[in-house]
Amino acid sequence: MLQSVMDYDTFKSNIGRAKLTNKKFAELVGLNSKSITNYAQTGQVPAHWAIVALLMGELVANDLEFKHLLDKVKIQPNKVRGGAAKGRWGGSKQTDLPL
Repeated sequence: MLQSVMDYDTFKSNIGRAKLTNKKFAELVGLNSKSITNYAQTGQVPAHWAIVALLMGELVANDLEFKHLLDKVKIQPNKVRGGAAKGRWGGSKQTDLPL
């Protein structure tokens, strides 16, 4: 199956049309704001976030408010993945051994 993507500049343009910052977009959809930074590095945004940004931009461009609709959905933030551990810069990929 072919996965569609949107280039990061178009994504940013759509977020801007929605009068949002990267951080505010991430908060609204329960996404870690660092994920958006990662998309900037790759230059591509996954299709599902591209569609959300596009629709938000179009709604605001047509003077339609959408934020109250998101309040009706209980969005759980994504869990942080990888080796990150609280209080440890860079995380810990190995388990601690009791000494």
